[in-house]
Amino acid sequence: MLDTLLLALGLMLILEGLMPMLSPGSWRQWFEKILKLDDGQIRFFGMFMVLLGLVLFWLVA
Repeated sequence: MLDTLLLALGLMLILEGLMPMLSPGSWRQWFEKILKLDDGQIRFFGMFMVLLGLVLFWLVA
């Protein structure tokens, strides 16, 4: 169980690090746009990502 969790964490870190590594300028512009969003918009985006992750888990499991 712990091995699977660590593998998932490692994969997440790899995917999160690809954009700043490959295109730091684009990543910075995208991040600046996110900073300008309201808290409600950021919360909605976070909720959407959680629901998308749950759907993926449901489909795979």
